[in-house]
Amino acid sequence: MGIIEIEGMKFYAYHGHFAAEQVVGNYFEVNIRIETDCGKAAQSDALEDALNYQSVYETIKEVMQVKSALLEHVAKRILDALYLRFPVIGKTRLKISKLNPPMGGEIEKVSVTLER
Repeated sequence: MGIIEIEGMKFYAYHGHFAAEQVVGNYFEVNIRIETDCGKAAQSDALEDALNYQSVYETIKEVMQVKSALLEHVAKRILDALYLRFPVIGKTRLKISKLNPPMGGEIEKVSVTLER
């Protein structure tokens, strides 16, 4: 098994409980850690033998464009899409952060992490 990590993906999206958040939008950061079998790709040096992390990124980007009220829901939808599209994925850990959340104070970010 091997680990593929994609870190610091930034998106502008419209997730949030409050109506204004779904109109104005906000910046989000996504980090993912994926366990998968890297043996064949390590041996062959062929993309078709690897988990294509460009395709993983594109899947996350697509899901991020669909509004949700809660970060938990966005994270679940991302994991659902990834497991559906890439059956070679073993275990995952996904962290999604809302940057500068509108919570009435100076807060760098709020995050939700899901593992599957």
